[in-house]
Amino acid sequence: MPIKIPNGLPAVDVLKKENIFVMTSERATTQDIRPLQILLVNLMPKKIQTEVQFSRLLGNTSLQIELELVAPESHTSVNTPQEHLQAFYKTFAEVRHRNFDGCIITGAPVEHLPFEEVDYWDELCEIMEWTKVHVHSTFHICWGAQAGLYYHYGIPKKPLDRKMFGVFPHCVDYRRSILFRGFDDVFFVPHSRHTEVAREDIEAAEGLQILASSPVAGVYAIYSKRSKQIFITGHSEYDADTLDQEYRRDVAAGKPIAIPVNYYPDNDPSREPLVSWRAHANLLFCNWLNYFVYQTTPYDLNMIPQGSSTEE
Repeated sequence: MPIKIPNGLPAVDVLKKENIFVMTSERATTQDIRPLQILLVNLMPKKIQTEVQFSRLLGNTSLQIELELVAPESHTSVNTPQEHLQAFYKTFAEVRHRNFDGCIITGAPVEHLPFEEVDYWDELCEIMEWTKVHVHSTFHICWGAQAGLYYHYGIPKKPLDRKMFGVFPHCVDYRRSILFRGFDDVFFVPHSRHTEVAREDIEAAEGLQILASSPVAGVYAIYSKRSKQIFITGHSEYDADTLDQEYRRDVAAGKPIAIPVNYYPDNDPSREPLVSWRAHANLLFCNWLNYFVYQTTPYDLNMIPQGSSTEE
C-alpha cells in the first residue's frame, strides 16, 4: 500500500523514481479505507531532505499512510524555503485538536545547547505532553529521543569526548521485543551526535526498557510501556550520502572531524560510501507501523487515549 502525501511535495518525484508506491491526496479520496494518520514533527534544518527520508521508510509497507507535516512555529527556518513551509506544513496549533495513530519527532542539530535554551523548547514540550493523549504511538529520533527522555523522565544528555560519527554494529538486548522482530544478531545504524544518554540513567528510570544497543555507540532503542513511546538514538533513516555531506561540510569549514566509522570502503573518502543499514531501517519502521500502530490503534481515532501497550 502507498504513503499518501500532499500534492506537489518534492518527495513525490523522488520516491516514484525509487519505485516506492506514492499516492497523492487527490487519488486517496477515492479509496474506501481509513489510512493511518502519521504526524511528522520535523525539527531538522533541511526539511525537504528529512521528508524524503521518512516518507521513503513509511511508504515501504503494506499499509496506507497519510502524512501530516508540522514544524515549530516558535523557530524561523533558514535552510528551507518559506514557500515550501507555507505550502506543506501546519503549525501545532492547527493540528492539536486532532488525534493521530503515530507521531515521529525528528532529531535536530541543537545538542550543544541545554534543552531549555533551544528556542522552540517550550513548544516542543507542549507537543510531547499532547502526544501522551492524542497519539497512539510516538517515535522519537536522535536529539528528539534525548529531548523526550529528558522531558518525560528527567534523563539528561551527557557530552561525549569525541563525536559519535559513523555506522556502528548493534545487538538486540531484549529478545522478546517485537520492534526488532526479524532482525539479525548484528545490525548496523548510522550515528552523528556529540552527546549520549547513559545506560545507568535509563535503567534507573521506572517504566523504561532498553531494547537494543551498541558496544561502541551505546544505547540505541528504549521503550516506555506505560506511555507507548519509543526512543531511537541513531539515524536509521539516513540516506547513503548523509554522513558524507556532514563530513565534507565540516572539512570545508575547517572543523575537527574524523572520517565516519565503517562508512567509506577502506576509510577512503574519495570512494562511494557503503550502505549497510538500509534493510534493517526498513524493517524497524515496518515493525513499528505494524505492531505498535496498525495492530493496536483503534479504528475510531477518538478512542486513542484508551489504546493499549504492545510490548510485553
